[in-house]
Amino acid sequence: MSGVLLYVIGASGSGKDSLMQHARFQLAQDANVVFAHRYITRPADAGGENHVALSEDEFESRVRLNLLPLHWHSHGLRYGIGCEMNHWLAKGLTVILNGSRAYLQEASRRYPELVPVLIEVSPAVLRKRLQGRGRESADDIEARLQRAGEFASLQHGKLLRFNNDSPLHTTGPEFVELIRSLAMVAS
Repeated sequence: MSGVLLYVIGASGSGKDSLMQHARFQLAQDANVVFAHRYITRPADAGGENHVALSEDEFESRVRLNLLPLHWHSHGLRYGIGCEMNHWLAKGLTVILNGSRAYLQEASRRYPELVPVLIEVSPAVLRKRLQGRGRESADDIEARLQRAGEFASLQHGKLLRFNNDSPLHTTGPEFVELIRSLAMVAS
């Protein structure tokens, strides 16, 4: 029995974290769906993501011990997914993780059951969201919009595209239904 690995990716500002947080809350009672925490080399109180904070040395030690079967670098940090994911998949569960587009090919090679879910937004919505965050300069926003455009050419045999232009009260339930439908296929 093998589960399904939903590898959620999307540009910064696409609303990926909000969708995943909504789904985690809505699916908390669903024993067939689990959300993998990321191990990240940043302080526990930095950013809004519920993650396991590791020092560089702790992270490297876990990599050497094969405790992080998926791990990558991004924006000056190291990210990993713990080996508990293998146990969950072996039990036939649907595992959802916050992935990296740059690491998709390697993750797919290691986990053939991986289904990438690309969270997409139109350039106008993305610009508005990035401006609303107030974290980036105008030049930074333009650079993020440029990088976001690269997602359009993403190719993968199992790629699912999820449009997140609408407000969370609309897309959140749709995202939960997408997860439930994929979890049912796995069972």
